[in-house]
Amino acid sequence: MSQTPHLAESIIDGVATLTMNRPEARNAMSAEMIQGLMEALPRLAMDANVRCVVLTGAGSAFCAGGDVKGFAAAGDGTGASTPITVEQRAQSLRGGFEVARMLHEMPKPTLAAIPGAAAGAGCSLALACDLRIAVDTAKITTAFSKVGLSGDYGMSYFLPLLVGHTKARELMFTAQVITGEQALALGMINKSVSAEAFPQAVQIMAAELASLPTVALGYMKKNLNASNTLSLSQILDGEAQSMARCFTTEDHKSAAQAFVEKRAPEFKGR
Repeated sequence: MSQTPHLAESIIDGVATLTMNRPEARNAMSAEMIQGLMEALPRLAMDANVRCVVLTGAGSAFCAGGDVKGFAAAGDGTGASTPITVEQRAQSLRGGFEVARMLHEMPKPTLAAIPGAAAGAGCSLALACDLRIAVDTAKITTAFSKVGLSGDYGMSYFLPLLVGHTKARELMFTAQVITGEQALALGMINKSVSAEAFPQAVQIMAAELASLPTVALGYMKKNLNASNTLSLSQILDGEAQSMARCFTTEDHKSAAQAFVEKRAPEFKGR
């Protein structure tokens, strides 16, 4: 279990919650936090007892992105104490970016629970999740252009998929700050609720995801992710393979029997 000062983890009723835990810095990302996420996500992906992963932030923010104060102190985006080349810097950054891929490709549903500010790489991490729920007044921004940076953690991949290329360019170029309610209207998030209703709404959404046929959802994710780049013929091939595997699962067999008996299925994630 990943328990560091900058990342907290809990598992309750099949829902694993990873909490970015630097509330004094609006949960700005640190090397310790990134390392914790890189350790936790593959492990949770393999844990049969985990059927949904929630990513959230402590306090009133989701994640303010990179630690800009640290960047300024170090003079670059890595925190290195000595000068490094562009190639070295890119290699150092790229390792951490795997967190976004893990959230996107994990064969289980991932949910970003956004209690407040989601900026820069923090916004990217939210977009990397399958679903997003936010407080209606949460401030969401790409942020990168405000500090002379181009974007990371998959921002340029996920944002156009959600809002289209034209709007993605506007949001990235201008770093416009939008609310959770506005993000919902744009299709960036799935649900917007009041701050008072937020904790219960997250719990209900996560519990529903954890109650679904986990194996089937994993194959759904795989097929949907592939649809961005593959031809229809290739997608049909993949769907056939996924369906064939799902037919062998305990969840399918029990759900088929429940259908015959006219009762609601109870999925076990197997």
